[in-house]
Amino acid sequence: MEPGVAAAIGALQGLTEFLPVSSSGHVSLGAMLFGVPDMPLSMVVVVHAGTLLATLLVVGRDVGQLGVETVRGLRSPRAFLETEQGKIVAGVVVATIPTAVMGLALEDRVRSFGHEPAVIGAFLLGSAVAVLSTLRGAGDKKALGLAAYLLIGVAQGLAVMPGLSRSGTTIAAGILLGLSAAEAFRFSFLLSLPAVLGAVVLELSKPGALSMLGLPALVAGTVALVVGYVALRLLRRIVTQGRFWAFAIYLVPLGIGLIAWELV
Repeated sequence: MEPGVAAAIGALQGLTEFLPVSSSGHVSLGAMLFGVPDMPLSMVVVVHAGTLLATLLVVGRDVGQLGVETVRGLRSPRAFLETEQGKIVAGVVVATIPTAVMGLALEDRVRSFGHEPAVIGAFLLGSAVAVLSTLRGAGDKKALGLAAYLLIGVAQGLAVMPGLSRSGTTIAAGILLGLSAAEAFRFSFLLSLPAVLGAVVLELSKPGALSMLGLPALVAGTVALVVGYVALRLLRRIVTQGRFWAFAIYLVPLGIGLIAWELV
């Protein structure tokens, strides 16, 4: 892969990993447009690592605070789980379970769907429905019950489908369940950390995961990190300002266009 193509794919991954437009759908489309039928595994690992680092740069302070509170809470676990911080930590753990189960169960189907523009288009319309659901406005809760967090985890698990945005479904689910916009954003990206880390570890366990690690992969990873950091900060501002729904303006015509492209 040429470094220029690698940089374009890295920028696409960094931008769409966080904005609610589906990174998997856009990277699949980008790979098809650039004539790359299957992304090299090394490239997949590195761009995911880049976006993972971008997430840590933005929500790292929250991760640190939750870590400290969790260690303190070990002295009295029951009391800790009744606090706001304890509910969030428990929520991340509970929501990660359906994500892991669904991700592994749907892995083969996801790979095949990534080569079908009409399927990607249909799931992009699903992402549009998710962001439009936030038009009713956010709640004011700072934490939820375990059942609600489990539902957010299911939403994240479904988002392994190419075209169905992870950030779109999880932020929308959090807002619909009563979280404030800022807390829905915060929980969505705290929840993304174990999911992305697990994906990187799973990819690294495959034979030849780093056998093609070279300049193109490093370029893609670096660009994904920088672009992802900027995109994540931009998204936080959009969500807290109540304009998350506006991404449907892009998602609806793109989804319809992809379906029409394959049909015609």
